Amino acid sequence: MMQHQLSIQARFRPEMLERVLRVVRHRGFQVCAMNMASGSNCDDINIELTVASQRPVDLLSSQLSKLMDVSSVEIQQQSSQQISA
Repeated sequence: MMQHQLSIQARFRPEMLERVLRVVRHRGFQVCAMNMASGSNCDDINIELTVASQRPVDLLSSQLSKLMDVSSVEIQQQSSQQISA
């Protein structure tokens, strides 16, 4: 399975994290690691997300960027690793 690391900048909303995780699940990706921190502006958050799937990460990136309150999604890196279920 391929692992992909994404960086997501978004406006902080209580439901924001739920929306991101729902899109990840619906697009067939598994969350391996996640880190969320406030941005320089208290209204913004930065989410570092590591996901795994056989699917192309571009599909997930484009769907996440369509979410309300998401300002940017960047693919940081990807690596091929064996993930045990």
